[in-house]
Amino acid sequence: MTGLAHDRGLFVPDVIPQVSLDTIESWRGMTYADMSTELLSQYIKDDEIPKEDLRKIITKACGAFREADVTPLIKVGDHYVLELFHGPTFAFKDVALQMLGGFFEYFLKKGHNNGRLAVLGATSGDTGSAAISGLRGKEGVDCVILYPKGRVSEIQERQMTTILDENIHCVQIEGTFDDCQDLVKLAFGDKEFRDEVKLGAVNSINWARVLAQQTYYFWSYLRMTDDGSKVKPNFSVPTGNFGDILAGYYAKRMGLPVGELVVATNENDILHRFFTTGKYHRRPINKTISPSMDICVSSNFERYLFHLMDDDADKLASLMKAFESTGQLTLEGKTLTKAQSDFGSAKCDTTKTLETIKKYKDDSDYMLCPHSAVGVSALHQLNIATYSSVALATAHEAKFPAACKMAVPELPTPPVQLSRLKTMKTRSQTCRNDIEAVQNFMKKRIHERKSKGDKRKNMMMAGAGIVAFIAIAAYFGGFTLGGKKKK
Repeated sequence: MTGLAHDRGLFVPDVIPQVSLDTIESWRGMTYADMSTELLSQYIKDDEIPKEDLRKIITKACGAFREADVTPLIKVGDHYVLELFHGPTFAFKDVALQMLGGFFEYFLKKGHNNGRLAVLGATSGDTGSAAISGLRGKEGVDCVILYPKGRVSEIQERQMTTILDENIHCVQIEGTFDDCQDLVKLAFGDKEFRDEVKLGAVNSINWARVLAQQTYYFWSYLRMTDDGSKVKPNFSVPTGNFGDILAGYYAKRMGLPVGELVVATNENDILHRFFTTGKYHRRPINKTISPSMDICVSSNFERYLFHLMDDDADKLASLMKAFESTGQLTLEGKTLTKAQSDFGSAKCDTTKTLETIKKYKDDSDYMLCPHSAVGVSALHQLNIATYSSVALATAHEAKFPAACKMAVPELPTPPVQLSRLKTMKTRSQTCRNDIEAVQNFMKKRIHERKSKGDKRKNMMMAGAGIVAFIAIAAYFGGFTLGGKKKK
């Protein structure tokens, strides 16, 4: 519910539960929802959510997907592709955010947070629409999404701004995604504001996001070994905020057989530079054709550093304090060697991305979105594009037609859910890149919504009173109904 810790740090599990190969094997014949229930119940015990309630939340979330398998694993070329884009907004973030919306609703109905939550999120494109889809119309929830003006694709923006539910507020910020993320962190650092509006987070800084994303790593392994083969899959993950690949890291720590975890970046390559040189140095953001990865500081990387520092919170706090003041963090020696044993990495620039999209369309008649192409390119760069490897396809290519058309002039017909966005009514607001402006906006909108809600509640109560009065009066014979006196 909280998302970001009150000291601006991130939550991590006290214990990473261990699962045996026999336990994983027992999940083989299950549906995606049932397998996810078994996996998440390793972390979520009955004193938090009873298992059958957990199953209902997860089953409802999986029901929002167009494929029964939720995240189908298919062979493309000489390797596997894990399609994560079959949810409501055609992006991988639906897997976690459909579940997160269900978790929020479950706890609010039980009276947590006095039944109210103001969700504040930042998006570089896909998180916003996925969060909105998961939270629209949820009772007691206000959802405010900040996004960088002019730095998300037209379809990504329309997926957010065409949702007109009263509890959804899309806000353009003059600046970059990192500016939006900084505003979110500043809001959480303000105790008075945080408590006043009942602040919560949906970005991948929310541990529940990382937890839910572990499910498709286990699903992939089970599908790859359905024929009895023994394999430790490599996973190549298009990476911006480090949350998606961090889920793979936790899955491996839990006991899932995993080979190499590959961090695949575009020109904004702070993570690739770290894993090759040990230098995590902040640079200005380049605007690319894979905008969801246009990030110069990866929020979830802090979680991995905590584990890299042997779970020493004091060491991590010292590192992060120095990084915030200088924009530079450098590791070397045994620590860097350990990091390089945990993750491989590759960088794919715009030219390589377009070449990859074209090659896969020409050779396999398969369309990749610009982000997914970065992950596929990384497999080839590291010479592990084999049937032991999985590239995570993080979004449907129809969300990025302008970029894909640079590689493939004749694009496939887009899904009707995306093509109809062009004609739908939109609603958004603009805020200055200023924490006070954002906080004032949120307080105003929450107050307006609460006032409307209170007015509706009073009207409903008044209406219920009138109905009750009529019923009682009719019972005692005080009314003539339909021309006959009734008792």
